[in-house]
Amino acid sequence: MTADHAEQVLAVYQAGIDEGNATFETTTPTWEAFDAAKLAGHRFVALDRDATVLGWVAASGVSDRCAYAGVVEHSVYVRPAARGRGVGRRLLEALIASTEEAGIWTIQSGVFPENTASLALHERAGFRVIGTRERIGRHHGTWRDVLLIERRSPVVG
Repeated sequence: MTADHAEQVLAVYQAGIDEGNATFETTTPTWEAFDAAKLAGHRFVALDRDATVLGWVAASGVSDRCAYAGVVEHSVYVRPAARGRGVGRRLLEALIASTEEAGIWTIQSGVFPENTASLALHERAGFRVIGTRERIGRHHGTWRDVLLIERRSPVVG
């Protein structure tokens, strides 16, 4: 994922935001803010033959404390028209490979319980639900729960 992909990456993100079950965010950040928040070695895009961004995955560190050096939080978004074609799976595979290569032992995220497609995708990629944060935040005036998911590397540890 590079600045060349910025407009399309943010458009895919906005599509997920607009659907209402992907994030607490209501608008996309600027590319500069997005870029600064994501780890350079752990962000990827899936492209079609015409270089259209079909989806993206990116990770951020969870803490500056050295004890959490091997833990990242991630997001994965797939263009609505590209869903059901293995794009999300391939993006997660790329993220898992890059994080394990870097010695990262845990990839985590929070998913709305209503986002059943994301939960199924993550389960197939080896993630598990580890808990529920009940009424953790308001989204469009409604309290929402978030399921905490994680994948522990079987090779890093």
